[in-house]
Amino acid sequence: MSGKLEGIPAINTNTATNAYCVKQYNSGKDDDICTECYSVRMLSTYRKNCQPSFQRNSDILSSDREVDIPKINAAFARFHGHGELINDTHFLNFCDIAASNSHCTFALWTKRVDIVRPNRHHVPENMILVFSNKKIDRVMTKPPRGFHRVFNNVTKKYRGDANCTGQKCIDCQLCYKFDTDKVIIEHVK
Repeated sequence: MSGKLEGIPAINTNTATNAYCVKQYNSGKDDDICTECYSVRMLSTYRKNCQPSFQRNSDILSSDREVDIPKINAAFARFHGHGELINDTHFLNFCDIAASNSHCTFALWTKRVDIVRPNRHHVPENMILVFSNKKIDRVMTKPPRGFHRVFNNVTKKYRGDANCTGQKCIDCQLCYKFDTDKVIIEHVK
């Protein structure tokens, strides 16, 4: 990954073909972070070359075919620097990948409560579930049931403190450790 995610390995999927992402991106709702999706913008412009590999991941992770479990050589990894859960199988495959790499802490950002909650019992001890709040400037002060954290996006109108301040995630690690803040607040870029 690059930018603030530099140094954190990630398994990504294609937001440009994910039905959930496409619907949210095109919703036209001013207070919905999905309408400003960095991934959709990047994958249609200067990161267009990533689409084939992200699509391959989408196809494999969301289907019933056997997944070759990657070996992650890192202390922390991210599910979805780009992407969103497609279906239950996708989520269960992420759980299997995390369980097979017990030395690594994985963090998954998702808006898909409908997929996570019924499958919560499959989450291994080294996987942090981060609920990605869609509503800009509507800070959730606690994670939804079944999640470890909530990630909020705010504009300059927000007068409270932000604890995701634009530094590199590998240096901060707030989202990648179990014993840190449960509520993350970042200013929309």
